[in-house]
Amino acid sequence: MAKGTYTASEAAQALGISLDTLRRWDREGRIKTKRDAANRRIVPAKEIDRLRGGGDGHMSARNRFQGTVRSVEIDGLLAQVEILVDQPVRVVAIVTRDAVEELGLTQGSPATAIVKSTSVMVET
Repeated sequence: MAKGTYTASEAAQALGISLDTLRRWDREGRIKTKRDAANRRIVPAKEIDRLRGGGDGHMSARNRFQGTVRSVEIDGLLAQVEILVDQPVRVVAIVTRDAVEELGLTQGSPATAIVKSTSVMVET
C-alpha cells in the first residue's frame, strides 16, 4: 500500500533533490508541506506526484527531454537505454534491467529523460 505522506528526507530522495533544496522550495512556496506533532515537515504523496510531472507543476522543462526509445541493450543486471529526443540531442542512460522491464521500454516506445546533475532517470 502506498504511503500518504513522506518525511522531508524521503520526499527529497523521491524527487531527486537535496534536503536543503526541499527546505528552500518550502520557504519559496514551490512545494506544499505540512507539519507533524513534532513540527517536522511532512510532504503529501500527491505533492510528490505533482512535482514528478503528474500534475500542473512539474520539474523544470530544461530537465526533461521527451523522445522515442531508439535502442535497449540488456547485459546482466544493467540495461542501456538510448532515447532519441525531439530536440536536436540524444540522451543515453544506464539503468537496471528491472527498471527497463518495469517501465516496459522497447525500441520505438515514447519516453522522457529527466536529467538531474550527472544522473539520468527514465519515465514513460
